[in-house]
Amino acid sequence: MIGSEPGFPTCLALALGLEPAQLPQPEGEPDVFWRQWLAARNLGLVPISEPASFAWPGYWIASALGRDGRRDAVLMFGSPSGPVLDPAAVLTEGGTIAAAVALAPFDLGLDAASPYGSPAAERGVVAALLVAPVAEAPLTRVVTAQAVAGRGLSGDRYAGSAGTFSASGRGYELTLIEAEALEALAADGVAIEWEDARRNVVTRGIRLNTLVGHHFRIGEVGCVGRRLAEPCAHLQRLAPPGALRGLVHRGGLRADIVRSGTMRIDDPVVPI
Repeated sequence: MIGSEPGFPTCLALALGLEPAQLPQPEGEPDVFWRQWLAARNLGLVPISEPASFAWPGYWIASALGRDGRRDAVLMFGSPSGPVLDPAAVLTEGGTIAAAVALAPFDLGLDAASPYGSPAAERGVVAALLVAPVAEAPLTRVVTAQAVAGRGLSGDRYAGSAGTFSASGRGYELTLIEAEALEALAADGVAIEWEDARRNVVTRGIRLNTLVGHHFRIGEVGCVGRRLAEPCAHLQRLAPPGALRGLVHRGGLRADIVRSGTMRIDDPVVPI
């Protein structure tokens, strides 16, 4: 995978207009880490089906295979395209392009510098807490939940490594959604119960999108927002028809737990 190749961070930094030292050190599987890190910035890596003939007057990243079997990332540019950065000289020394991705925003209408905004001086509250023991099992409302740093909520499928996306990187320990988003969906004719949204925490009074990339607390529990919990085909299969479209950019927040504690109904949700 391109994100796992040694030269990928250097190529990515140049494409983003950053110095390599400004990028974080990957945690876990590099390819998964970089895709999730980019997702927090409204960016994704789109596979290119025919990379050998691809031409684009912008940056794209190729995986080059050398004559000696070496493989590394190369930053490409231009129409026709050529290498502008070949860290290991794989393509320069006669290698071929085996695969490639284009760096692209998920939503063209969002601000590039701050796509989801910054947390305001606002406080939300916990309206509901929900857990399910295994993937696709019905969610059950609870009054309190023990949050375990690095794991999730006790009794929930992700804390027990039994979720649909378990072992898929960061941002699967805790999911949140705004009650207001579900109420707006119902007003548009798509009635969806809180359990159907498949999120652990239902909040009121706070814009969850602004917590992407920021620390916040729920009562005594410390959390960090990783990226939006955008709706997907998996949610659409389990929820009423129309839920996917209605929850675009309002599907909630994926977060991780950094300080353990007990969550309770009516706990404050506060940016740090």
